[in-house]
Amino acid sequence: MNPTYDFTGQAAFVTGASSGMGLATARAFAQAGAAVALADIDETALTAAIKQLTDDGHRAIAVICDVTDEDQVAAAVDHTVETFGRLDMSYNNAGIMPPPTDAADESADQFDRVQAINLRGIWASMKHELRHMRTRESGAIVNCSSLGGLVGNPGRAAYHASKHGVIGLTKSAALEYGSRGVRINAVCPGTISTPMVDTMVGKDELDRAQAAAGQAIDRLGTADEIAQAVLWLCSPGASFVTGIALPVDGGYTAQ
Repeated sequence: MNPTYDFTGQAAFVTGASSGMGLATARAFAQAGAAVALADIDETALTAAIKQLTDDGHRAIAVICDVTDEDQVAAAVDHTVETFGRLDMSYNNAGIMPPPTDAADESADQFDRVQAINLRGIWASMKHELRHMRTRESGAIVNCSSLGGLVGNPGRAAYHASKHGVIGLTKSAALEYGSRGVRINAVCPGTISTPMVDTMVGKDELDRAQAAAGQAIDRLGTADEIAQAVLWLCSPGASFVTGIALPVDGGYTAQ
């Protein structure tokens, strides 16, 4: 049984929201009473996601947004505030994982693309969310790092660099805004059963059984389990929590 939250009258913004952890979190915010803006680059998947929420009676809008383009991010956040009249919570989730690559062979183009989405995209999202939250001196931001922000793994240098960077952004901004009413945290998922992970398994970029065995709970996590961690970090139950990188990884980083 999941805990229940009451976010009635509040508004949330979620990136990478058309599937996986982003959609699960957007749905959880909506089920808790919040109005939700779903931002994603995949217009087809985003349209389907919005239909799911609105058909269930939730207040939700779709915003097409490429997080590597700061102007698009600013416009998406501004549109959320213009539509709902406020911004209380955000989950900056958009990210990618490239195929495993020997560190000596990784191209600059691949490195730059990973940083542009996973790190710069979160920087831009947080920046423009804070522009609105600081005026109200209230808000909660959760950035999506990864177990890859806490440890290293062979073949994943660029990805882990980006996710370590997310934690640095989170901690620094949390210290800056803690006295200004805005809490900023990171969530660090382990290997989660999502469409992205399914694609990686299908391309032999990830062994599902091996990934599950590397987590003490001996299974992959679910998108809903990440959503519940995000909602807690945004809730009054976490009112004295800021600047943390919360592992939700089935015990992977306990090893």
